[in-house]
Amino acid sequence: MSKRRLTRDEIDLWRKVTDSAQRLHPEKKIHDLPLPKPKPVKQPRATIPEFKLGGKSATRLPAHDLLASVSERVAKQPLQMDKKKFAKLKRGKLVPEGKIDLHGMTMDQAHPALTRFLMRAHGEGNRLVLVITGKGKSKPYEGPIPTRRGVLKHQVPQWLSLPPLRSVVLQVSESHLKHGGGGAYYVYLRR
Repeated sequence: MSKRRLTRDEIDLWRKVTDSAQRLHPEKKIHDLPLPKPKPVKQPRATIPEFKLGGKSATRLPAHDLLASVSERVAKQPLQMDKKKFAKLKRGKLVPEGKIDLHGMTMDQAHPALTRFLMRAHGEGNRLVLVITGKGKSKPYEGPIPTRRGVLKHQVPQWLSLPPLRSVVLQVSESHLKHGGGGAYYVYLRR
């Protein structure tokens, strides 16, 4: 239901009624009824700039805000160790002094096992260890909503950045192909 505007006669009649009535609060000022509002002036529409075939768009679309993959996030971590050692590490020239395979474990089993292993390796004075997580299982039908593969592959870098492991871990890097590639991490321990 749309509001009907008052006519001039109706406004005059209302003023006569309000003039003859006694006010409940005489200290307040009388607000006159507003006159009918003028019709709004239409603003001109924004014009779209002319596009020439082969030309470039004037506006840039915003970049997507998708979270980077685990490999990209681990690779972007700042370098904490010696550059020469890190270059050898990335080429697979350094031999890990210990390794732990987390294949087939649940998160509840893998986290304490990883913590025990790294604390023991640090206590023994090892510098480079290999943590094998696997790449994760692919499902025959993923469904319409994409899901991440490899629960442990995603969780291990996070566990390594939290206490108590943060105090013993110096650098985390994805391993070379001969040591497992994307399914394993090199963990370089502090002295």
